[in-house]
Amino acid sequence: MADAGSTWAGTHHFGAAQFVAAQSIDEAVRAVAAGAATSAPVRALGTRHSFHDLADTRGTLVTLVDVPPNPVLDEDAHIVTAGAGVRYGVLAAWLQARGWALANLGSLPHISIAGATQTGTHGSGVGNGNLATSVAALEFIDAAGSLVTVRRGEPDFLALVIGLGAFGVITRVTLDIEPTFLVQQDIFTGIAWDTLLADPDAILTAAYSVSVFTRWGEPTLEQIWVKSRLERDPGTAPTWLGGTRLAGPTTLVDGDPADLTDQGTPGPWLERLPHFRLDGTPSNGDEIQTEYFVARSDASQALAAVRELAAVIDPVLMITELRTVAADDLWLSGARGRETLAIHFTWRNLPGPVKGVLPAIEAALAPFAPRPHWGKWHAFNAERIAAAYPLLPQARAVFETRDPQGRFVNSHLTRLAVR
Repeated sequence: MADAGSTWAGTHHFGAAQFVAAQSIDEAVRAVAAGAATSAPVRALGTRHSFHDLADTRGTLVTLVDVPPNPVLDEDAHIVTAGAGVRYGVLAAWLQARGWALANLGSLPHISIAGATQTGTHGSGVGNGNLATSVAALEFIDAAGSLVTVRRGEPDFLALVIGLGAFGVITRVTLDIEPTFLVQQDIFTGIAWDTLLADPDAILTAAYSVSVFTRWGEPTLEQIWVKSRLERDPGTAPTWLGGTRLAGPTTLVDGDPADLTDQGTPGPWLERLPHFRLDGTPSNGDEIQTEYFVARSDASQALAAVRELAAVIDPVLMITELRTVAADDLWLSGARGRETLAIHFTWRNLPGPVKGVLPAIEAALAPFAPRPHWGKWHAFNAERIAAAYPLLPQARAVFETRDPQGRFVNSHLTRLAVR
């Protein structure tokens, strides 16, 4: 058995019989085509930032992270096309050097564009969709080993953009871009929990991107990161909603302040929208992550319900981050059809205790129709996933049509009845 290693945080060790670290798209095509006659299973592996067996297979794992990204810029169409395995931070630097930008980034610039978009990963901002909403086209290797392209507006696109790798191995992705812009990041402390519960939008809509960090039980929110887009947002005063702007460096998840992006001064979008620097350690690393999406209109009640569990959550929690995601129409998106609040938990690497607390959180959120993040830990079974993602049957039909032999099926997708 080839050793494909583990997920980024070591939460799952891959069990594939064969591991192919492709150096070119042609090599990846050959790896997929090699098993077509026998319907041998295959899955794509990105930068390993999921936290379970979503990307695993008993057959062949193929990664394209070492394939040169070869970005192609179309300034007239405001798009860029690049290799699926490129990290967002690398592509961002290439775009910035040419005067262009992506509308948003996740908190970690280390994640690959294909892996992040396929799992519905996001940044923050009430006007910002998840990262998959910027996808204008996908090129992928299908079950027969052929290269196929699907574009926005074509049949199946809304199912495939967040498709969990259930239909093929993505080779190149086309993303919407816009002219570069400046962002200032300010961090506030001392804002009361009651202020958030009384009017969540007063905080969550205050700037282009806002992140609220908490441990749930404290009377004041631990930190609020306010990322102002300078040509659009009014900026922040030294005091805001009873809190105070932090004057010096801060820390997150017990990490090194040097790993965090700069605060208090304007800078280019790619150096402010993520929380962590591309050349630094992302997050803590020794952790487990969970995230649930609820309607932003339910924010106050949903947060109050989870806060009742603060004493249960605290022993295994590093930090919770609250972010917003704009509504979209992608079939398997956590924000499909509703303006969304994302409730994220970064747990200590204690698998048993974490598994023990998830059912209580999910029960507290049940009245608010939560949707779990596809790449992170949750306790949903197939029935609850189907209720959370009502267009899953239509998406499954697309996947089965594209991959009738089930080459891209694995135990995780089967367990959740995605395939």
